[in-house]
Amino acid sequence: MSISVKTFPRLADAAGALSQERGARFLAGGTLVMRSVNEADPSIETIVRSTDPALTHIGLSSGRVELGAGVTMAAILAERELSYLHPVARIIGGPAVREAATVGGNLFAPPPYGDFAAALLALDATVTLAGGFGQRELPLDELLNRRERGQTLVASVAFRRPADGTFRFVKVTRVHPKGAAILSISAQLPLSNGRVSGARIAYGAMGPAPLRAKAAERALEGRTLDAAGIAPALAVAHDGTSPTDNAIGSAWWRREILPIHLRRLLLGEQNVRHS
Repeated sequence: MSISVKTFPRLADAAGALSQERGARFLAGGTLVMRSVNEADPSIETIVRSTDPALTHIGLSSGRVELGAGVTMAAILAERELSYLHPVARIIGGPAVREAATVGGNLFAPPPYGDFAAALLALDATVTLAGGFGQRELPLDELLNRRERGQTLVASVAFRRPADGTFRFVKVTRVHPKGAAILSISAQLPLSNGRVSGARIAYGAMGPAPLRAKAAERALEGRTLDAAGIAPALAVAHDGTSPTDNAIGSAWWRREILPIHLRRLLLGEQNVRHS
């Protein structure tokens, strides 16, 4: 199998090649693409790269966070102002993988991967897409809901920095600390006068892509984060989910344990669980 590699100094040019080249795939960290190449995936004919410095830019200003799509999990862990994301980045592979795995690449990771994408979904992130005719911004959940995402080049993601103590994350795995997820849950839980106001909850490995738990969000609105207050959210925890069977866990098991771990997260218990 012959694969050509094309490198561009500008994201716009890389995006143009990605959309025009037959069988083109973008290479950032390579944790997913290179696996496919090594397995001789016949659909890959061209590897597209870019050396644009915007890909690895981390912008922190006025409560807004912008992460270039090429920012690695290791770079996230090295940034003190992103400490609320450290528990998420830390459980993505081992040290070597975290040096390569990127923010943008995680958006396209199939389940049981994509934990960082679920976290960004809970943070109400937007994505900026690069194209030959400029850039455009759209909500992350719109990108994740697309059936075909292979020809999309993400330039960056952005979100408002969460208030201290409002972002929570739990990953359920059989292998600590870097095993693939049975499921993961991310939540942003702002409070007003001690009651939830504007919650966002996202699941990983509970569907074909990370998804919002909208029924649980609505059930939490105006309630307190105690056993009685979260009960309505737990009752609708499964709404909108469509887990599948794989070697990590069955769909039945994922449904069984989801409300258990959602309860623990909402009550502020431990971040990583084994099952």
